[in-house]
Amino acid sequence: MTIETTDRAVRARRALEALRAGVPNRDAVVELGSMQIGVEDRFADILDAVGVPVDPTSGPPSGVSAPLVSSQPRSTSRAMMIGGGFGSGKSHVLEHLANVALSQSFVVSKVTISKETPLHDPSKVFRAAIDEARVPGRPGSAIDEIAVAIDLDSPEYRDLYRWVHGDEAPVDKQFAATLYLYEYARGDEELRDRIVRFWAGDRLSVADIRRRLREHGASSSYRIAGVRETDLARQRFRFVSRLVRAAGYRGWIVLFDEVELIGRYSIGQRAKSYAEIARWVRGDRDDMSAPIGAVLATVDDYETQVLVGKNDAALIPQRLRAGGTAADDVLASLAETGMRIIGHEQVKLQPPAQEELDRTYRRLREIHGEAFGWVPPAVTGLERLPSNRMRQYVRAWINEWDLRRLDPSYEPEIEAATLEVDLSEDAELEGGEAEGGGDRSGDGGSGHGVGGADEMDLEAAGGSGSSQARSQGGWSGNRTGDSTE
Repeated sequence: MTIETTDRAVRARRALEALRAGVPNRDAVVELGSMQIGVEDRFADILDAVGVPVDPTSGPPSGVSAPLVSSQPRSTSRAMMIGGGFGSGKSHVLEHLANVALSQSFVVSKVTISKETPLHDPSKVFRAAIDEARVPGRPGSAIDEIAVAIDLDSPEYRDLYRWVHGDEAPVDKQFAATLYLYEYARGDEELRDRIVRFWAGDRLSVADIRRRLREHGASSSYRIAGVRETDLARQRFRFVSRLVRAAGYRGWIVLFDEVELIGRYSIGQRAKSYAEIARWVRGDRDDMSAPIGAVLATVDDYETQVLVGKNDAALIPQRLRAGGTAADDVLASLAETGMRIIGHEQVKLQPPAQEELDRTYRRLREIHGEAFGWVPPAVTGLERLPSNRMRQYVRAWINEWDLRRLDPSYEPEIEAATLEVDLSEDAELEGGEAEGGGDRSGDGGSGHGVGGADEMDLEAAGGSGSSQARSQGGWSGNRTGDSTE
């Protein structure tokens, strides 16, 4: 057996193990690809919109603010939400889209919503996005690879420098100051590393930035103050996406998986999560030209289970606006838009057609043969029904070949059952920091919630859904039932 044959067998086994577990890895996705044509077409539009350079000085006319949120999707959309049932292939499609974006010179992050990464907390979402970012053709830390790739003499870097130093730049002067220091502190690798870590989410005190500016004779050029961590996280997305462009890449694509987890948050955290969905899909109203795009994946019955089932569509705007402040109205409008996106703008994954099933079956049969050095027999698997998910077919075929390889005479009987996704509220998921929480970067001051009513306000308003029975098993244990899935 040659080295090439051995490597091929190892890759085939890795792909099979991922498909057995229902958690597609890169090997599995490369082997099987995707036939979700509608999703791929929309994603191609997103890549085109993100990848086209925009005049960094463009924006609303002087004295005219951008609209809070558009009632319709942007004509040059930079984001979308996809929906599908459990086992329909959402994670597989996201991994396929990641490969497509990487092949077209985009930096790509895949963020899985979880207790550790709640959607309503921009700071934790940014940290997850930068930690999981992949740079085309570069295996190392994304932020380090991006920083190393920057050509300080390139037109792209000059565009970034002009943008971040502009009076209208929607980021704090910390970013202009640190970019200046990064350029002019060549030779001071310790400082440059600290600056890169700051761009990636670490703290760099205002006092330290000011001291470094004095050392370089530039202290009078930058007025720097403390910024709340939530605001700083949003600004990091704006800055780093342009840093990506300055490094020679087309933009930054963020893929969100398991967004349905927000249905298990308390009502206050759900409201803030819906607002975040609106910001991602409609765009950052303070920076509509940022070269960043997103795809969010959720279950297709979220509207039935949560927006209608928990009456979020009516309760959340009502309770937010009851606060009576402008900030409450802002959050209510964003939350309404986020819920409308979930309910009416999902791009639904299509059930596998006969052609796709035949193609997948043939390719899996080849992969199984390559993995174990045999010729897998023809197998029936599951009966082909419209209600069956692709994951059920895939696992049934693989399981039958596994058994037939051990005993060629064995005739297994494989059954499939529906696995329900539990979206009841879970107190264990309430540990995430609420939007607007956290102190100011660099000055130690405390921050207050942005967007009006905080968690206690919403929970106290007329007996919220938080009094419902809460499951005790955490997210991983809430998909119940026996299934081939």
